[in-house]
Amino acid sequence: MTWSGRFFSACRAEGRPRFNGALEDLQFEFHPLNLYCEARLDKSRWVIQDPAPGIRILMFRGDIRSFTLSLANPKKGGAWLRTNIGHAEVARGEIIESVEKNQPPLGRDWFDIPMKRVDDRSFKIAIPLCEVGHFEAKCFFLGEGETRPVWPAGPNVVINVEPASTCSSNIIYNAFVRQFGPNKSGNFLFDSDKNLIQDLDKNGYTVIPPSGTFRDLIGELDFIIGKLGCRMLLLLPIHPTPTTYARMGRFGSPYAALSFTAVDPALAEFDPRATPLEQFIELVDAVHERQAMVFIDIAINHTGWAAGLHETHPQWLVRDPDGQIKVPGAWGVEWADLTRLDYTNKDLWQYMADVFITWCRRGVDGFRCDAGYMIPIPAWRYIIARIRDQYPDTVFLLEGLGGKISVTRDLLNKANFNWAYSELFQNYDRGQIEAYLPGANEISASDGITVHFAETHDNPRLAERSRVFARMRTALCALCSHQGGFGFANGVEWYASEKIDVHGSPSLNWGADTNQVKHVRRLNTLLKMHPAFHDQTELKMVQKGEGNHLALLRHHRGSGKKLLIVANLDDRQEALGAWDPLETDMEGTSLMDLVTGEAVVIETSEKYHACRLDPGRVFCLTADEEDMDLILNAESQTAICPERIKRQRLRAKALDVFRFYNDIQALDIFEPDSAARELSESPVEYCRRLNPVSDETRVITWQWPQDIKREVMVPPDHFLMVRADIPFRARITGQSICLSQEESLPGLDGSFFAIFSPLPPPGIHQSYTLKLSVYMPGEPRHVDGPLLFLSRPEEAAVKQIYGRSDLADRSLVMLGTNGRGAMLRAHVSWGELASRYDALLAGNMDPEFPEDRWIMFSRCRAWLVFQDYSQEICDDGFVSFCSESSSSGVWRYQVLTGQGQYVFLNVRVEMIEKENTLRMIFFREPSKGRNRGLADHEPVRLILRPDIESRNFHNTTKAFQGAEDAWPKAVDSHPDGFVFSPDPGHRLSQKISDGVFVWEPEWQYMIHRPMEAERGLDPDSDLFSPGYFNAFLKGGRSVTLYAGIAGAQNSGTPIIKPSMQDVETVVFEQDRFWKLDAVLEKSMDNYMVKRGALRTVIAGYPWFLDWGRDALIFVRGLIASKKTDEARATLKLFGQYEKDGTIPNMIHGENARNRDTSDAPLWYFVACDELVRAEESEDFLDTACGGRTIRQILFSIAHSYRTGTPNAIRMDPESGLIFSPAHFTWMDTDSPAGTPREGYPIEIQALWFAALSFLARIDPSGEKGDWDNEAFRVQSSILEYYVLKEENYLADCLHAGPGTPARKAEPDDALRPNQLLGVTLGAVTDRRVCRKILASCEELLVPGAIRSLADRRVRRPLFIDHHGKRINHPHFPYQGKYAGDEDTNRKPAYHNGTAWTWQFPSYCEAWAKTYGKKSRKTALAWLASSAGLVTRGCIGHVPEILDGDFPHKQRGCDAQAWGASEIVRVWKLLDAQK
Repeated sequence: MTWSGRFFSACRAEGRPRFNGALEDLQFEFHPLNLYCEARLDKSRWVIQDPAPGIRILMFRGDIRSFTLSLANPKKGGAWLRTNIGHAEVARGEIIESVEKNQPPLGRDWFDIPMKRVDDRSFKIAIPLCEVGHFEAKCFFLGEGETRPVWPAGPNVVINVEPASTCSSNIIYNAFVRQFGPNKSGNFLFDSDKNLIQDLDKNGYTVIPPSGTFRDLIGELDFIIGKLGCRMLLLLPIHPTPTTYARMGRFGSPYAALSFTAVDPALAEFDPRATPLEQFIELVDAVHERQAMVFIDIAINHTGWAAGLHETHPQWLVRDPDGQIKVPGAWGVEWADLTRLDYTNKDLWQYMADVFITWCRRGVDGFRCDAGYMIPIPAWRYIIARIRDQYPDTVFLLEGLGGKISVTRDLLNKANFNWAYSELFQNYDRGQIEAYLPGANEISASDGITVHFAETHDNPRLAERSRVFARMRTALCALCSHQGGFGFANGVEWYASEKIDVHGSPSLNWGADTNQVKHVRRLNTLLKMHPAFHDQTELKMVQKGEGNHLALLRHHRGSGKKLLIVANLDDRQEALGAWDPLETDMEGTSLMDLVTGEAVVIETSEKYHACRLDPGRVFCLTADEEDMDLILNAESQTAICPERIKRQRLRAKALDVFRFYNDIQALDIFEPDSAARELSESPVEYCRRLNPVSDETRVITWQWPQDIKREVMVPPDHFLMVRADIPFRARITGQSICLSQEESLPGLDGSFFAIFSPLPPPGIHQSYTLKLSVYMPGEPRHVDGPLLFLSRPEEAAVKQIYGRSDLADRSLVMLGTNGRGAMLRAHVSWGELASRYDALLAGNMDPEFPEDRWIMFSRCRAWLVFQDYSQEICDDGFVSFCSESSSSGVWRYQVLTGQGQYVFLNVRVEMIEKENTLRMIFFREPSKGRNRGLADHEPVRLILRPDIESRNFHNTTKAFQGAEDAWPKAVDSHPDGFVFSPDPGHRLSQKISDGVFVWEPEWQYMIHRPMEAERGLDPDSDLFSPGYFNAFLKGGRSVTLYAGIAGAQNSGTPIIKPSMQDVETVVFEQDRFWKLDAVLEKSMDNYMVKRGALRTVIAGYPWFLDWGRDALIFVRGLIASKKTDEARATLKLFGQYEKDGTIPNMIHGENARNRDTSDAPLWYFVACDELVRAEESEDFLDTACGGRTIRQILFSIAHSYRTGTPNAIRMDPESGLIFSPAHFTWMDTDSPAGTPREGYPIEIQALWFAALSFLARIDPSGEKGDWDNEAFRVQSSILEYYVLKEENYLADCLHAGPGTPARKAEPDDALRPNQLLGVTLGAVTDRRVCRKILASCEELLVPGAIRSLADRRVRRPLFIDHHGKRINHPHFPYQGKYAGDEDTNRKPAYHNGTAWTWQFPSYCEAWAKTYGKKSRKTALAWLASSAGLVTRGCIGHVPEILDGDFPHKQRGCDAQAWGASEIVRVWKLLDAQK
């Protein structure tokens, strides 16, 4: 979100940006990183800034930094803060572009933010710190009418912002994996073994003993993290190292990396189930499971000898003038097994950045950068910018020992390192520490934490001198740390005395009886729990008097708590530790030592206070008696993540949400700690409260584990919240790039959540992946969850042209219709037959009404021949396909003719309106000087071979059943075509406009139809071809093939001469798109067909006919599209069928006896209501229809429902609710019964309410009040009987037998989308209930569809039995895949998890109705997700259903009427709310 305020554009001038712009007359120079100006010194004195210019401050993400600017005298004008805070992404982008594109940084991350005037002399502003990075800022004043700003004297304020999780308890356990092997406790090799190894060494053999492994280390994590209390596990390098040539020591140096991205196989067990890298990830998972972090050591200034880079990038090696490869060194030592890398090569920077990103992708949280000062600062700046661009919380720990302090400061600031090694461990006596520690403290408070390591692998073991010394130095480094920045090498806790030799595997003294395990645990508990070891703590050395002792005061500003660290630095002699009581303000003759839990006697004098110290004794003294209880209570708990870190992380996330919605000025009312509590209590409600636009939450929930198999949609400007019952980490990735990463936060209810801030809306719907690591105890799981980030609805478009890349989707088909029920169904992949319903021509034989289609022309194979070189027209030459209209399409091919030349061929296929006729135009485009195009005057031969059948579209053709002999005899061949008459009722005619037909019959056997195989049906069918057509084409010429089907009452096929428009080439621009609503509105024409003198609706292609329910829902779309004539004709058609309150469920031919539907008659009310509203007149209701008026038909239905219909639909007189027999709703699968829903289904009640409300408006008899009362009673009954308070949604059905009242019915808890109609039809108006319905149904959504059942356990079992066998899990009835055998697989899934397109728009409509006009963009964005369906499967159409499980494959009819019409209806409804 861009902050408001005056900002300046930058241009280059004299090497520095000159800013002008908003104040055109203002001309002054400044450097974005050093805000000096030309203001006169006398003016700069009368503006005072707090914090003072030049101060450097270390803060944490989630903090707020205030700035004030004070004037010496009152003056009119304004003040601004010029800063790059809040624009880290822009800053990183400039750094990256400067390296990768050689573009100079322009300071585009700098902005001016207006400060708020406090009084006539002062201004103030509070800035949220929401990003990790290095930032600068400075205030200025601009007097009224002046053009020259006044700046306070001095440099910029520097703010280094660290990750929220590093505000305390940064306790590092430095582990050398190799040491966790068999020599962990020592004495692995006996003397005889050592002698044998020495002999082998002498003879040139390589002897490497067994090494510790990642799994060995995993076995000790409960001790390291749980018992010791460490939060970071730092691994010495884990890369492969030389083991023979150039091997140093017994094992080889871990710093001699042969590959920076590989794992040393010696650190893994041999396990065919897990590679070494996978075993490393097991370690990462195990650490993360314990809510700790993993750091790895990478030394990128060199490689090992014979590393992979030597082969791939030898130019990156540093060589002497004589060509010798240089080796690195330090402290006068050179390491001959290493080779230096040359960082003057910027492509090496990019390679190394990719190395770090690779490890971040594997879960690594931070890096120890060995000898980081040897890498140029610009290289580090680029590398760290690249990593932070994807993984902003990554910690970079600088090992700069031996480098200059100034270089360390630059790396912490300019390069944006987080931490640096402290050198406290190399300072031993009081004088050394007094000289070193204040400087380290200052760096820690301003630039980056200096981590006090008690011991490192580069130094002798502490215990080698004495255990007292080891204990003292361990305590000293811990208790003097900033933000708990304390580390130690493995073995310190066991008093290991054998120096860590990185070339070997010395003992850790593991498990020794004498140890300091409890001591280390106590120290780490102090660092975690006591505020004086957290951020906002001031450290001051206060020791007085003589002696080798140290006194350090720790004062936590936030709580006021203080601790006094008193240490005897001598491990052999006692000491008297003294300090000035005026500096400590800690009174009393006895203080509590938090290390031992003992009271310490304080000796007082006029000048000092003091205490006696045994050799090596370190006290942590407090005057607050409650502090000891705090520590003891913490040690008794198993919690690993400190509360301070939890709180800061919650603050940071709460601030992220707040900042997204508000400008800087609003921070005055933001209280971070209360916001953090509110966020933890209810993340969704917190986001809702902050949303200034609408009452929407603007939060999309991804729930573990339910949503693993669901593609979750994220509309623009929406947060994504991931929830689970256990801790997890998650990141959103796209094209292998991490777009955002989050670690779960604890909720007050015991669950865990993570909130991703909104990503920039994509131009088109964009698929991303949610990569989730869930830390189930002992078995972490990694899963990928599909996400679809939605574009803004106005940008949603459907492409018209499909290219070669789209052929990978073998389901792409075009649909053509003739308005009579016939269809053309052709695959974009020419000649593909995936289903028995695929055909170039499937006729509707009856001219008066739709009936089962009859397939006679299945496909047309084609070839082009030039000079006897034959090339099939197929995918090899495919260029593109253009969907021209609702019933035609054009294929474009570039066909090879030999000798490297091509012919450009267009094929247009279309159905002729009102005829069972197909036209195919083959047009050879003029070459027009195209490169390698065959000359236009050269004719090419076109061969067309039709494959034909004669069958009902539900059947298959088997040649052996008689057709093999009969069909060739049924063909009458002509010079320009043929007539195929297999029986008196079916005749196929084919003719070519300019060519000949050649009789040459052949059969194609066992043509496999994979879609039938998926459905568990017979997938193989045979095809007959009577011969082929032969024609010649020159450039610019065309040939037309006609095919028509006639019945007994028809004769011949009309010959339609092509017009010039028919044969002209289609313009194939690359940017031809349709608006979603426009393409679907056009596709609706395909479903409207003639039935006698009226109109009906084909429910779906390829196999449905006209269904009552579908047609009446479709009419709503017609009305919304202002096609009221078609709507009227359809309503009249079904109205004339009404009898005793029933309407046909399905009409098959002329058979309308199937009336088992309780919702179709009620949909009739809804359609009539909407037509009356659209026409603003009730005239239609008085239209004659089958001897009655429409109004009379409506009242007939209503009275029949009240008293009971012949098929047992009846109103419950007590509740006013409608009883529906089994299988009477749209969820009507039977045999086996998948969703019987006998009783009181929720959508029937919503429809009944809508019907009653309509009747109350149109009843001329004066009974309007009765209808109103009935409607109110239905509303009340819904709230009384359907609301499930625990589940927060409505029961889908009150299950009951005939005659059972609703009050005795059993409500189910199946979460289904039918309840949405209660909202859209007005039956449920309570805003709270509506919100809960929408929130619950959100988990049903998939792109363009809505699941028919939630993937969750149900209390009330749903039994599905087939032939006496249970075929489902009654308490987990969800089935996410619609495939296989119809009875045992598809029917149980059809309404129990399969996602439906027709109900999906109802969710969008309910959303807008619940949240108002300001929510329409969200609703439209969801609705626009349907664009993805329209560009797959049947082009320009919406499928019937999808698999409930990802990838949500299209199933059922791939062109469904009510799916398209409902999208159009709701789109227009929402669009009208602008």
